[in-house]
Amino acid sequence: MTALTTPQDRRDALKEAFLQARSCERCPALAATRTQVVFGAGNADADLLFVGEAPGAKEDEQGVPFVGAAGKLLSELLAEVGIARDDVFIANVLKCRPPQNRNPEPEEIERCSPWLWRQIELIEPIVVITLGNFATKLLRGDAAGISGLHGQVEERVLGTRRVRLMPSYHPAAALYQRSNRELIAADFARIPELLALGPPEQPAAAAAAEPSAEDLAAARAELAADVAASAPAPESAPQDPDAEQLGLF
Repeated sequence: MTALTTPQDRRDALKEAFLQARSCERCPALAATRTQVVFGAGNADADLLFVGEAPGAKEDEQGVPFVGAAGKLLSELLAEVGIARDDVFIANVLKCRPPQNRNPEPEEIERCSPWLWRQIELIEPIVVITLGNFATKLLRGDAAGISGLHGQVEERVLGTRRVRLMPSYHPAAALYQRSNRELIAADFARIPELLALGPPEQPAAAAAAEPSAEDLAAARAELAADVAASAPAPESAPQDPDAEQLGLF
């Protein structure tokens, strides 16, 4: 894969990935019931990346993640630690809304995850915050639940990128139980100091990753083959007005 050395290169590559993802049908049940793919939105050069679970009804309607009550709370929590929502990137484990907001199925997570690995690779975040159990389990690669992990920071290699990873509760948890807001706020209070540390030492190009570089390459190749027939021509991608859905800066 050709190295993307400038911010504009990475923005354009992220837009192209979005234009491919919006026609993805790797999960037939989700493709049949969604209104649109909710790829993610925010600053393409963000040092801070949030990963939630899946779009809800409002996100499915508008094509942007975290636009409902949980999204409003997320913006409030960020403002409390001096971070503007426009300065971060927000994505989900699944890019399509599960019917009736049911939990993501394991096979859906597996099929959709290459899009998330690609986002991490292109955005090059320093800090990744997983919101809730599904994002935490996927990015940590084990079954440990959020209650015992929230607020704990570790270095993880995600795809080709080593990041500072911190799990936290999903903001929706605070909508149902007010005491969870204090827990999330305490976790978020750690974010500025984590960003100030700068990026951790990056793995060598040939080093093993979680998942491995070989597995990622195979998954991306399979993904590209599935969507190539319906994907827009690359030269039209930067001019496609629908790419504004990403809200890139």
